[in-house]
Amino acid sequence: MSPHRLSIAGLAHSDVCAVLRLSGELDRASEKFFMDTLAVPVDAGRSHIILDVTALTFCDSRGLNCLLALHWLLRRRAGALMLAGVGRRLAALLEHSGSTALFSSHTSVGQALRSLPEPARPHWPPPADRSSDEGVSPPA
Repeated sequence: MSPHRLSIAGLAHSDVCAVLRLSGELDRASEKFFMDTLAVPVDAGRSHIILDVTALTFCDSRGLNCLLALHWLLRRRAGALMLAGVGRRLAALLEHSGSTALFSSHTSVGQALRSLPEPARPHWPPPADRSSDEGVSPPA
């Protein structure tokens, strides 16, 4: 985990889609790390990003701003940000901020992937012995 209590792991990707797992806290301390890390798959041309937020333990207004920024960037590129496994706290934050309608929310990564056309989907679930961090490391 990074020094700011957020880790981002690449789980799978295709030419136009990346699936990443967020673990820990998305807040002021981790916003630069989040934006720098997510810039990598976006810059690589992935216009659909699925964030598995099942292990996201905390998200405040700064974290929400990160999600909103990514949402608007992907939307401008004719893509989408999809959230998978939204917990009670994040759901409440989205609802209280009026952001619920902006995010495509799914119970699982598999469900989110089924909302994409077949050619855009990465192989899911990824093989157990394969780490798919390619394309998601923050720039040095």
